Amino acid sequence: MVVLNKIYTKTGDAGETALGDGQRVAKHAPRVIAYGTADELNATLGLARQHAEGEMDARLARIQNDLFDLGADLCCPDMERDHEAEYPRLRVAEAQVARLEAEIDEMNGALEPLRSFILPGGSALAAHLHLCRTVARRAERYAVELATMEHVNPAAVRYLNRLSDWFFVAGRIANDNGRADVLWVPGANR
Repeated sequence: MVVLNKIYTKTGDAGETALGDGQRVAKHAPRVIAYGTADELNATLGLARQHAEGEMDARLARIQNDLFDLGADLCCPDMERDHEAEYPRLRVAEAQVARLEAEIDEMNGALEPLRSFILPGGSALAAHLHLCRTVARRAERYAVELATMEHVNPAAVRYLNRLSDWFFVAGRIANDNGRADVLWVPGANR
């Protein structure tokens, strides 16, 4: 359980922060950038939810919770020592990836195939979901880069990869099941 009685601690004033295992690292360390970008994605998703309702809002709420799981996963290096931790480490599970895949397939089933790239926009929700998609791609790039230097849970990387696809398809759903998608017209302004 998390208890936050005091919000500022002054322990980061010298440019360092603590990882989930207590290790102190620079605030610009690749691991901090990776989980910080996942946090940024979560905040962006909070904005999108202001325009969502019903099942879409419920799905977005689940993803927000998953993103905290992802941040907890990324902030704890050295998975090989998870069994030594005082409390079980929270790791993204393959079931979370599978849920995204099932939802993508279900949403995509309601859509006509694309015959053009689409421009980010349309409804307010779709525009926000496209922003979420691009931040998810950036978070994925940082996690993949981190994985070239340190161990990263492969399910966490797969989750981010599927999540950006999920946001793309959900953006189309938010645009009247794709009927209000804004299509790219190559060379239209030459």
